[in-house]
Amino acid sequence: METRLGHRLKEYALGYLFILPWLIGFVAFMLWPFIHSFYLALTDYRFADDYAFVGIDNFTKLFQDDDRFLKSLWVTTKLVLLSVPLKLAFALLVAIVLNKGISGLSFYRTVYYLPSIVGGSVAVSIMWMQIFGREGLLNLFLHMFGIQAKDWIFNPDSALYTIVILMVWQFGSSMLIFLAGLKQVPKEMYEAVSIDGAGKWTRFLHITLPLISPVLFFNLIMQTIQTFQTFTQGYVITKGGPMDETLFMVIYIYQQAFSSLNMGYAQAISWVLLAIIGAATALNFFASRYWVHYEDSGSGKKG
Repeated sequence: METRLGHRLKEYALGYLFILPWLIGFVAFMLWPFIHSFYLALTDYRFADDYAFVGIDNFTKLFQDDDRFLKSLWVTTKLVLLSVPLKLAFALLVAIVLNKGISGLSFYRTVYYLPSIVGGSVAVSIMWMQIFGREGLLNLFLHMFGIQAKDWIFNPDSALYTIVILMVWQFGSSMLIFLAGLKQVPKEMYEAVSIDGAGKWTRFLHITLPLISPVLFFNLIMQTIQTFQTFTQGYVITKGGPMDETLFMVIYIYQQAFSSLNMGYAQAISWVLLAIIGAATALNFFASRYWVHYEDSGSGKKG
């Protein structure tokens, strides 16, 4: 008995020895920064050795005294509500077209996926400025029809929408996931409902959407989380302007941490953003029981 127990303990010890490098990395680069970040959010840390514990004062200030934070919260929420549904709808539309079995499918998949790889880069953001600037390509095109030039990026009424268009343009990753899901839908089901006289729209609503709803749900979760963390596009293109109309929460965190050196305050904003993303994810999971259908249950609803 003791020999068997000792042998099992040696196996456990050997297993922990193999995962020790990962454990060290996890504690040093994930767990400890995570805990330390929350502690700093409760202080007035400003990159100095002497900082005091202030409790929840940073969080209280956010919602009671900081209009720019509330503005960034609204702008970020608006970006998510506008860009995520449009991106998913466009990605699904392109995936349906590619699923028709057109020739050169591999080429089109690569071309449509490229924006997802480079879309968040500084180079693409600069290119976007060249397209929507006062002397940009869009205004040159509109000038051909006698439409007066407009600075789309630095106009408070249109600045956010130029970034929404950029976000939708990065639809490639969602499109590939949709395409993989569409290929799993049995063709026999389409043939069966076609015999009963169902049209394309009916087949889409009652066959395609229910069967790819888990894929749609996955894309919704991932794109929502990603969009809440938007930074590069807004910072490079508009610096959060004009009039804070593109002041996303991550840009505001950056400004507080590295421009104003309010590191403790920036950590508090980061934790609020984490809570918002967690709440949005939880809400999506709760709502999914009413519209996401799985093969083993036959329905997304729980009885």
